[in-house]
Parts: sequence; structure tokens; C-alpha cells
Amino acid sequence: MFNSSYQSCIQACSNCVLACETCAASCLREEDVKMMARCIELDRDCADMCALAALLMTRDSAYAKAFCKLCAQVCRDCAEECGRHSHDHCQACAQACRQCAEECERMAA
Repeated sequence: MFNSSYQSCIQACSNCVLACETCAASCLREEDVKMMARCIELDRDCADMCALAALLMTRDSAYAKAFCKLCAQVCRDCAEECGRHSHDHCQACAQACRQCAEECERMAA
């Protein structure tokens, strides 16, 4: 049964997935793609982590809290990397990642 107390975290995770996927795709179109390699890697990892975190919360999995704790760390790492780049897509991603990390940390507490 769906636990409605997870709703804000699920929404933050969903937003983060979209921001990370957008950032990764946009990074691939930048002139110096090699410089964006770490950003792209973290975007993809973060998007996958957030998608699974949202699914685990949706099904009220016993692993949701532990997974969200790890997801928060990946989000923080992605936010840090994206924050180093001045591109709008990186800055938007960093913000979404920070918001998601806060929600995941709150949920996992």
C-alpha cells in the first residue's frame, strides 16, 4: 500500500531523474564533451538511483529508507559536480539534486 508520507520525496526523486537526464543529454552536446565526462557519469547514476528510490517508496519497500540514504549521497555528489559547471542545465540539475538529497535525508531519518 502506498505510504503518502513519501509523496514529497517521490516527487523530488522524479524531478531529479528528469533534471539529471536532461543534464546528461545536454552535456553530450557541449563542445568539450570530455570535460563533461564525470558530470555525465554522475547524472546517469543519480537518475537511476532516484528512479529506483521512487519505486521503492511507491511500493513501501522495507529497503526504501536505507536506499534513500544512499540516494541522498549520490545526489549530493552529483550536485557538487554539476555545480562546478556554469551551463544552465548543470545548474538546474545541481539544484534538483540538492532538493532531492534533502528530501531523501528527511525520509531516511
